[in-house]
Amino acid sequence: MEVPQDRQVIVLHFSIADWQAWAPGLTSHTDWQAWALDQRAVDNSDTTPDVSFLPAMQRRRLSPLARMSFCVGWPLAQAQGSLPLVFLSRHGETGRTAELLNQLAAQQPLSPTQFGLSVHNAIIGQWSILRGETAEMTALAGASDGFEQAFIEACLLLQQHPQVLLIVAEEAPAACYQPAIDDVPFSYALGLRLSRGEQFTLDWQAPSNDPSTAIAHPLSWLKHFLRSHTQWLHATPQRTWHWQQA
Repeated sequence: MEVPQDRQVIVLHFSIADWQAWAPGLTSHTDWQAWALDQRAVDNSDTTPDVSFLPAMQRRRLSPLARMSFCVGWPLAQAQGSLPLVFLSRHGETGRTAELLNQLAAQQPLSPTQFGLSVHNAIIGQWSILRGETAEMTALAGASDGFEQAFIEACLLLQQHPQVLLIVAEEAPAACYQPAIDDVPFSYALGLRLSRGEQFTLDWQAPSNDPSTAIAHPLSWLKHFLRSHTQWLHATPQRTWHWQQA
């Protein structure tokens, strides 16, 4: 990171060593390249991320959100040694919490395991246990610019580590949450293994008068990335983020 002499903002520099993404019917780089060019759509009949690399007993406790996160993160972490992790989800375990609320409404006893795994940092706890990972891990919940906030966290970690894993995951909301959640068009997860470099530059400035994003911002970012756009803006009520890709 650096602070230019002519303005009081922090500029982030980093590269992406590898990436993985998952959504229903979109599992390979080829699938996502076609999606980015509007040549392929989500297939909601395919809703199970592949986590067959885990033993059945370990898979059993993973929620859909955790399965998505492991599906994109595990291949990126393989053979990399200890790897810090930044996990981002704006809404978290909505499926588990909806189930717990339904049980409360029906005056049924709650499962301590379900409750324990519904908290926001449960997924990184499961990741740490199943991978035997002891590096720094952070779970974030951000609003309209939570994606950029996760990159700030990851770039701070890059000052001490050669690579950092960033995972973003959102689950399609349960029916009771749908009126309040309008930024998750479908379940998806994005994994990025970041390294030091100059492939990307990120800075920010005063907020724009038009803080709008057509689709969920991580998905919007992925389209820009896969279309090899050299620069783009992400406007939020708090600030405008300026992305550049070499």
